[in-house]
Amino acid sequence: MYKLNPKLVKRSISLAKPYWFSEDKRKARWLTFLLMLLLVGDTQFQVLFNQQSGEFTSALAAQEGTRFWHSIRVYFGWLVVAVPIYSCYYYVRDTLALGWRRWLTEQFLDRYFRHRGFYKLLANPDIDNPDQRIADDIYSYTQQSLSLMLIFISAIFNLVAFGRVLWGISTSLVLFLFLYAAVGTAVSFGVFGERLVTLNFFQRRREADFRFGLVRIRENAEAIALYHGEKQEKGQLSKVFGRLFNNATKIIQWTFRLNLFQYSNSLLTSVLPALIIAPRVLSGELEVGKVVQATGAFGAILGSLTILVDNLDGLSRFAAGVGRLETLLHSLAPPKNAAGAEGKIITQEDENIAFDKVTLNTPNNERTLVKDLSFQVSPGEGLMIVGASGLGKSSLLRAMAGLWDSGGGTLRRPKAEDMLFLPQHPYMIVGTLRSQLNYPNLTRTVSDDELREVLELVNLSHLAERSGGLDADFEFDKILSTGERQRLAFARVILNHPRYVLLDEATSALDRENESALYERLVQSSTTLVSVSHHPALVQYHSQVLELKADGEWDLHKAEQFRFTEELV
Repeated sequence: MYKLNPKLVKRSISLAKPYWFSEDKRKARWLTFLLMLLLVGDTQFQVLFNQQSGEFTSALAAQEGTRFWHSIRVYFGWLVVAVPIYSCYYYVRDTLALGWRRWLTEQFLDRYFRHRGFYKLLANPDIDNPDQRIADDIYSYTQQSLSLMLIFISAIFNLVAFGRVLWGISTSLVLFLFLYAAVGTAVSFGVFGERLVTLNFFQRRREADFRFGLVRIRENAEAIALYHGEKQEKGQLSKVFGRLFNNATKIIQWTFRLNLFQYSNSLLTSVLPALIIAPRVLSGELEVGKVVQATGAFGAILGSLTILVDNLDGLSRFAAGVGRLETLLHSLAPPKNAAGAEGKIITQEDENIAFDKVTLNTPNNERTLVKDLSFQVSPGEGLMIVGASGLGKSSLLRAMAGLWDSGGGTLRRPKAEDMLFLPQHPYMIVGTLRSQLNYPNLTRTVSDDELREVLELVNLSHLAERSGGLDADFEFDKILSTGERQRLAFARVILNHPRYVLLDEATSALDRENESALYERLVQSSTTLVSVSHHPALVQYHSQVLELKADGEWDLHKAEQFRFTEELV
């Protein structure tokens, strides 16, 4: 678990440092420098206002009207200058935080999509809700980092500026102040610190889990309604919220205890300076206004010395956010082991798809799917993969597509742009029909006539009119049936002209006539097919059949000699 200790500062700096040395460094450093100047100005004006408060209080006590009104005029004169500085300070701070958030978000997104990190995280149970970490935790981290940094720097400035004021009034008050702050800090961190960090860490996870559950209900609304699963889903979501509620209750309880301690401190600080220097005022040694100055200086210095105590709640949330971002960043780091290291399949670029004594495991090496697999799929010689459910047919396609590499042996495969994968449930992007057809190559220019011709080839000639034209936004994922989405995926293949296409039950929702027409079209386009299917009629479109068996065993057959058994259909 992530705690409040010196390592927190080190971890936070490791996340923050790259921004100030990035391509945006000039703007970041300039804004930081400007922020420091504004902070110095703000601190100086606090000292001046505190001084004038004591001055006009002493003038009132002495009934000196001229002195009083002069002090008031000086006070308001400084106010005219101080207000813009105060406003600019927060404007610059928020501008710097926003720029930092943009840069850091881009860095995380780059790692998230590089090497298919977003997919590999699915096999990492320690990384929950990466979407929430990128969206919320980065925002909180950049905002809180700057706020806390400026709070600490301001505390140092206040300590120096007000320390001189208080030392001139009472040296004993300064010594008492340091002792009082040390005791308060030790008690706060010893009793509240680690507990609040732990609770806030889990609260972020609970909040993200609950939000994910609500999104999941929305995305699967039709299936849940068809099953009449409302009661079960509500019960499951209530359990998730229950864990959130219980953890939030504990945070409230511990925050209540912390507030009792902090509020007691704040009340004491308003009276302690007066108690300590009261004898000198009553004896006439000091003016009444010195009590006001001493109280203001005492509060400012105590706030500086107890800065950790006063911001303990914020620090605990900050520590939790740093921990979540740090673990995500490490999980998205490029793999250190080179291809071919223990537990990894060696991948090489080639014109063909070829397996050389490949053993394929599940991503965490929990189970072996296929042992010592050797075969080659040359251009024009398609392969059909068959076998009972759960033997690794789809996993073998994932290995060919470069998604899985757990195991051993050597896999040779074409470049990624020469291959296209068609899953059973095709992915529909958010956007227009033109974008849908061109995906993933959205920069390609294809004429309207060609797009409409392809739609006709896959028996979707009505789709352009139905979706409002080629360039109108349309919710394809919600409106189209599974069969229509599968045909639309075939249209992408025809437009992309890949050398190899990997089909994972890609025609499961189609009738035999549409299925045959689409396969015929792909064969005519010289695209080499690698298919996973239970349909015997599709064997004719392939040259080889790979049959997967139990315990990682397999057999390779010529297509014309292979016959489906009942267990394969």
